[in-house]
Amino acid sequence: MSDAPFEPDLARRLAAEAIGSFFLFAGVLGSGVMAETLSGGNIGIALLANTIATGAILYVLIAMLGPYSGAHFNPTVTLAFALRREFLWRDVLPYALVQIVGGVLGAFAVHLMFDLPILQLATKAREGTGQLAAEAIASFGLIFTIIVTLRRLPASVPASVALYISAAYWFTSSTSFANPAITLVRSLSDTFAGIAPADVPGFIAGQIVGMLLAVVAGGWLTADPPTNQADG
Repeated sequence: MSDAPFEPDLARRLAAEAIGSFFLFAGVLGSGVMAETLSGGNIGIALLANTIATGAILYVLIAMLGPYSGAHFNPTVTLAFALRREFLWRDVLPYALVQIVGGVLGAFAVHLMFDLPILQLATKAREGTGQLAAEAIASFGLIFTIIVTLRRLPASVPASVALYISAAYWFTSSTSFANPAITLVRSLSDTFAGIAPADVPGFIAGQIVGMLLAVVAGGWLTADPPTNQADG
């Protein structure tokens, strides 16, 4: 048997990202539709159901597909790794494209399953300084969680990320999109988890700012201490 490390080629990595994005985005949107339908108008119960389903599917997808593609499912995660020189810049755009395409197909699948119009635009306004700050904070926390956990406890990444997103659904005013691809896709679904297209640029700007700050902070925290040279 070969002792060579497992290194899937780009086609398999892109397929893993597309499949993971499909199921993650379908999980977010589909659980939102189901939660709103069954909650009898109780928004808190609907959000709780949406949170549990999102955290659960996120854990499964990261654990399952992480060995194949890194399980980014998020352009800011991909960009953060590239900025840290842990991911090839030439693969950033292909990753982002399949994340978006997989996510769009996931949204369309949700609409199909729930007998909704396939093509939609969201009307739910998510605007204001608080929401933009929430996205910056949510994205900082997500990227920081990934960087720091990978450094010392890589096996804990699936649980750490899933639990962080589950918590951030509740401590941020935006319910923690923290992902430009899913933000864009959610603008194409006029459902519980949707976002009006006009509010998408602000969310994505906040997410990028949070990611950049997390790359700096996470890099500083996890850097190896300088080696002391012996005198003489």
